[in-house]
Amino acid sequence: MGRIKKKGTSGAAKNYITRTRAVKKLQISLPDFRRLCIFKGIYPREPRNKKKVSKGSTAATTFYYTKDIQYLLHEPLLNKFREHKTVAKKIGRALGRGEVGDAARLEKTHIPKIKLDHIIKERYPTFVDALRDLDDALSMVFLFANLPSTQHVPSKTIALCQRLSHEFEHYLIVSHSLRKSFLSIKGIYYQATIQGQDILWLVPYRFVQRTGGDIDFRIMGTFVEFYTTLLGFVNFRLYTSIGLVYPPKFNAKSDELGGELGAFQLEGKGISTNGEPATNSDASTVITSAEAQAEADKVANLVDPEEDKEASTAAALVQVDEEGNTETIDTFEATAQDADILPQPQASSAEIASLFAPFTFYLSRETPRAPLEFILKAFGCKRVGWDGILGDGAFTTNESDPAITHQLVDRPSLPNESLPEVPDAPATIDDGAAVPIAQWPRSTMPGRTYIQPQWVWDCINQGKLLRPDLYAPGAELPPHLSPWVKAKKGEYDPNLPLEQQELEGEAEAFEDEEEDAEFFGEETTTNGKDHVMDALVDREPSVEVGEGMDIAGSEDESDEEDEEEDAAAAAEEWDGIESDGESDVSDDEAARKQHQRELEAEATGTVIEPTAPTTRSKNAAIRKKAEKKRREEEEERERQKMMLSNKKRKLIKRIEHGTKKRDVESETLRKKRRKIEKVKAAADAL
Repeated sequence: MGRIKKKGTSGAAKNYITRTRAVKKLQISLPDFRRLCIFKGIYPREPRNKKKVSKGSTAATTFYYTKDIQYLLHEPLLNKFREHKTVAKKIGRALGRGEVGDAARLEKTHIPKIKLDHIIKERYPTFVDALRDLDDALSMVFLFANLPSTQHVPSKTIALCQRLSHEFEHYLIVSHSLRKSFLSIKGIYYQATIQGQDILWLVPYRFVQRTGGDIDFRIMGTFVEFYTTLLGFVNFRLYTSIGLVYPPKFNAKSDELGGELGAFQLEGKGISTNGEPATNSDASTVITSAEAQAEADKVANLVDPEEDKEASTAAALVQVDEEGNTETIDTFEATAQDADILPQPQASSAEIASLFAPFTFYLSRETPRAPLEFILKAFGCKRVGWDGILGDGAFTTNESDPAITHQLVDRPSLPNESLPEVPDAPATIDDGAAVPIAQWPRSTMPGRTYIQPQWVWDCINQGKLLRPDLYAPGAELPPHLSPWVKAKKGEYDPNLPLEQQELEGEAEAFEDEEEDAEFFGEETTTNGKDHVMDALVDREPSVEVGEGMDIAGSEDESDEEDEEEDAAAAAEEWDGIESDGESDVSDDEAARKQHQRELEAEATGTVIEPTAPTTRSKNAAIRKKAEKKRREEEEERERQKMMLSNKKRKLIKRIEHGTKKRDVESETLRKKRRKIEKVKAAADAL
């Protein structure tokens, strides 16, 4: 006879361990256990059968893999946690005895310092692995960089996050790795491509942050401690790959004056390509050593195959004439309304990187300086100025500088009568000629383009310079859409006109609905009281008060209403057959009446003058034709579904349910847009 196996010693019960048992096994406190799991990347697991794991119990319990806990037993940080606990006990005893000096000495000299370098190397064996996991790290670091200093968020942590985020932004500016950005309700999304890896992170707006009491900053602080270490490693590797000294020089005085990006000064190692000492201007072309150059060439060759394919396609589509002038890139347009959307060729990354290189921008006081400065410099702009009140580091603080080509404003142009009076500033003299002074919105500078900030984001997302007149101050801006969401066939697209995306007969149906709404609206407003009074007067005397009215809580009437709704739903299912019959009867009746009128006119000798069809009759004919076509397509689909199995039929039913839901949403959006366009047309006509 075989040995009887004891319950809970093998299988799922052995593969999982509860959190309480794990804490006892590691001999640390629960906060230290959570901190250690965050550092090591170990998370709770959900077993398939909780009864087998917890020996028949169904209580809510947190489980971990037993192998993960065994892995934590050999972690060097466990000794650090125990040493910290021992020193904390000594500090507590010293404070209890009133020995404040001894407590301060113990805290300064005996508190163990925790380093996470070995954990970074364990979790990310290659640099590409670290880049793939950089999304959450950047979002958390940028979040803490914009938080106010509180007792839960120390100022040292905020300063560290600000320094690391600015260093990463400087790398994106030098390497031109930024690709797209989007303004959302949560904040500003950025996407960069580094060594073929797409990195997407979120930066909150610089509003006054009000942190609630339900936020566990201890857990978030643990993540920030790990992410700052990771980002420090990544920044060092990125800087050295392009020949820059890390960390860059930091000007504390400029940072106190609000310099931010301008407080960092980049330096290159070795000599430049022309044989002179490297400077900040040619830091991106520095040659450091043979080993570093080989690493840089290796990084440069790591290009996304899709991006390389798009670049080669775009280069092939650029046509060159006999004189050597290049034309614009070809675009592919659909030949039919229901045709698939063809992928359009895009400009190369080198052209997009120098999108704003020829321009000099000036940021008005009401515009967000930090994101605009970062985006403009990341796409080639070398000269960005702003008002001195926004901080240090501007190319120019003079709004009347003639070198400025574009000025970003976020205020509408108001008449001078509505503006408060200010003393006129004296005009500056340059070589005996008075230089005009521009002060928006009182006056503008000739030859300067005034645009709203959204123009910058839309230009980089589309990879080209858009028309600035569409983004003029006070103008209604085009829709700002996410660059990562592509319009699918059948969905509403704000960039396309309604004629290209609406269904057949939809516009005519909307016109008829508007006419009916206007007609019945006027009738009810003018004769509403008369109809009510007529109904009361014409009521029979035998009818008691309240009779014929809906009574709340009547079960019989509710049952009857439910039956009527079911009958109506069943009738809608058979409307394909009945509607065809009704339409045929109505057509035959109309033809019969027309033939009768012709016979009467022939007998009396009169001539029937042809009447011009009205707009409503035309719309009715178009809608009728479109409905007939849709019914035929629906019948054809039903016939095809009859040949399928029950499983595939249910799958198609679920797909059609989602498609109908999407069509209803798109139709609702098109109706809203049609109403807005109608109101605008009426306003323009006035």
